[in-house]
Amino acid sequence: MGNQDKLYHFVGIKGSGMSSLALVLFEKGYHVQGSDVEEYFFTQRDLEKANVTILPFDAKNIKEGMVIIAGNAFPDTHEEIVRANELGLDVIRYHDFIGQFIQPYTSIAVTGSHGKTSTTGLLSHVLSGIRPTSYLIGDGTGHGDPNAEFFSFEACEYRRHFLAYSPDYAIMTNIDFDHPDYYESIDDVFSAFQTMANQVKKGIFAFGDDPYLRKLQANVPIYYYGVNENDDIQARNIERTTQGSAFDVYHGDDFVGHFVLPAYGQHNIMNALGVIAVAYFEKLEMTEVAKEMLSFPGVKRRFTEKKVADMTVVDDYAHHPAEIKATIDGARQKYPDKEIIAVFQPHTFTRTIALMDEFAEALDLADQVYLCDIFGSAREVKGDVKIEDLGEKIQKGGQVIKEDNVSPLLNYENAVMIFMGAGDVQKFEQAYEKLLSNTTRNVL
Repeated sequence: MGNQDKLYHFVGIKGSGMSSLALVLFEKGYHVQGSDVEEYFFTQRDLEKANVTILPFDAKNIKEGMVIIAGNAFPDTHEEIVRANELGLDVIRYHDFIGQFIQPYTSIAVTGSHGKTSTTGLLSHVLSGIRPTSYLIGDGTGHGDPNAEFFSFEACEYRRHFLAYSPDYAIMTNIDFDHPDYYESIDDVFSAFQTMANQVKKGIFAFGDDPYLRKLQANVPIYYYGVNENDDIQARNIERTTQGSAFDVYHGDDFVGHFVLPAYGQHNIMNALGVIAVAYFEKLEMTEVAKEMLSFPGVKRRFTEKKVADMTVVDDYAHHPAEIKATIDGARQKYPDKEIIAVFQPHTFTRTIALMDEFAEALDLADQVYLCDIFGSAREVKGDVKIEDLGEKIQKGGQVIKEDNVSPLLNYENAVMIFMGAGDVQKFEQAYEKLLSNTTRNVL
């Protein structure tokens, strides 16, 4: 697929999927460059390490002979795409390019409303430790092995982009109502997943507790994973400790193996079952799978923690009620004796309006809640909802904090402070860490 002599120019190279794909092509020996806004994004670090050229957006970047890979966030009216079309260049959308690119490999798409990135990260880590594997993870990590047998990648349901793919296998973590700026209802979301299921070539591994996934029909076997009698792949004898989770896996009555996962929360055990199922049906050695799982470092911005003074500060991408619940559940497992404070920045006005009550219910699982102003997206600048509307529904606080005054967060000692959101919630975290480091505290 593709011509390695050509220069591949990525329009929007700092996007999480785009940066991963650029790294995959670069590592496979393609000539790669890209353009984006000048603002710094954490996805650009690995590109800079690989000396991939990143230019500011400009029609002059586009030259004869290039292949243009266009990020989904940029319309055909974008100056670089307009210029590429004037020159008659190949302009391929990100998801269409991947759809073609995966064909030579045993491909595994990881999809679902939540848990995609963590699951793709674990799958990629496990497979690449056993066989040559290329992968695309939604946290901006990508790897292209020139001898790859497997290709594991995150497949996003937004705007039905994942329908560009016909993978060998799919892991489906759940079906939930999200992206209300595009999907009309949960049934609309389900129809997208149903179409995707019809495109899978070898088998689907789906979370057994999800009522919508149970309704799927496909031309290939659907194996359900979970902890119940009616699940094909089952976790039994689960032990959740402050070190992680250990469990046995069975396929029917057949013992598959014993696994220890250095991650927290019930959701991560479920994600691991999907990964184990793929490896099992591809007949990989289960003792090797268990060994690789033990060294999984996690993915970026998913329960990423550090110690600052006497506090444990966690950064997490959770931006949907189900993800907030999962993150707080993980924190309770790892720190059962500590107070847990949630600092949440909603992402998009449409999602905040659509899921207001669910957000309040999920956040109330923390011991105390603080809110940051709603982060609009490139697609919407303002909406009919204020952050105070959410604050009023929260029982455990709900005070709004500003970036230039995060001092209310200093009221806690020897606790866990979780900053959650998909926008720029990190700026609140940085302001808090700076304040915390400059405050004299009795650190035990």
